[in-house]
Amino acid sequence: MKLSLKKPYFDFCQRQDFVADPAQLAAIDAFDALLKKLDKKKATANGLYLWGDVGRGKTMLMDLFFQILPEPRKRRLHFNHFMKWLYGEMKAEANRPDALAYIAKSLRQRCRVLCFDEFFITDIGDAMLIQRLLHFLFAEGVVLVITSNKAPGELFQNHFQRDRFAPGIALIKQHCQVLHLDGQQDHRQRPLDSVQTCFCHGEQDFAALFAKLAPAPSMEALTLGGQPLASLGHGAKIGWFSFEALCNQPFSAQDYIELANRFEVLLISQVPYLGGSARDWLKSQGPAFTEPFPAWPHHALGDDPARRLLNLVDECYDRRLTLYLETLAPLNELYRGGVLAFEYQRTLSRLTEMQSAQYLRQ
Repeated sequence: MKLSLKKPYFDFCQRQDFVADPAQLAAIDAFDALLKKLDKKKATANGLYLWGDVGRGKTMLMDLFFQILPEPRKRRLHFNHFMKWLYGEMKAEANRPDALAYIAKSLRQRCRVLCFDEFFITDIGDAMLIQRLLHFLFAEGVVLVITSNKAPGELFQNHFQRDRFAPGIALIKQHCQVLHLDGQQDHRQRPLDSVQTCFCHGEQDFAALFAKLAPAPSMEALTLGGQPLASLGHGAKIGWFSFEALCNQPFSAQDYIELANRFEVLLISQVPYLGGSARDWLKSQGPAFTEPFPAWPHHALGDDPARRLLNLVDECYDRRLTLYLETLAPLNELYRGGVLAFEYQRTLSRLTEMQSAQYLRQ
């Protein structure tokens, strides 16, 4: 029986109520070609690196591919989850002089096809680790299927010592078909049954919302990443936190994975303007506010708190958590400039879909 993404793709389009995208159909041909190669158990196959703008359907296509792929030795991970796993393996094999090569060989025994969603590198340490790992994985014959918002040549762009990652980019181009998913439509902006979960200050009483969602709050002390975590309230599977507590502390993407393991619904209050420089006083720029606005803790200089919020939204989206936000300004005005402008557009796209009945049903 010939394997193809076409039928599950058109079934998905009908269920999700959007029209098939010509750019996605072109990508399906590439996935079908890969399926054909992988169907030959001993054949070697190049992987696929699918990149494009936000909301073009990269994750959806990769997930459809993963679901119908009959290969039992397969694994699909958000890239942040993979990095958490990798650091755990590195710690466990720290006494081996060839730890990374050993990890790659061990992984190949359990996994012929490895799918990475949201491949994105911002740290030089991660860049060097991934570059070496790619070398070993490709040498072992692991087939990678990768989605990213960036073309391989744009990875780790504008970062100090970016040239050191050039061999990693070359490896990706050598061992993966690079395909640009260049559709013109952000499918997360399609007509959806809106359910508001993001509010400007004053639009929603979060104390009342939490009391409704968690009628039996817990007094248990919380920790995250080995650090105390202050909450405004928490109960079974529901947590309410300030932006200050979650994003102005040195938490990593791996810590937010831990948070998503603990909760299914998150409320985050007092999200200030993001990016740019800290200000002593910020005034309302919209009718939703009265002056003076609440004395919320202001973000630190630079983009670190903003990046943490973006990582947290990514994790919530990937795990299909329900997320309630209380922000100082409308979402499209919240980020006020900085190096994360591109990444923030992805977050905006995701938050749009997360405020829909279709997402919440998942």
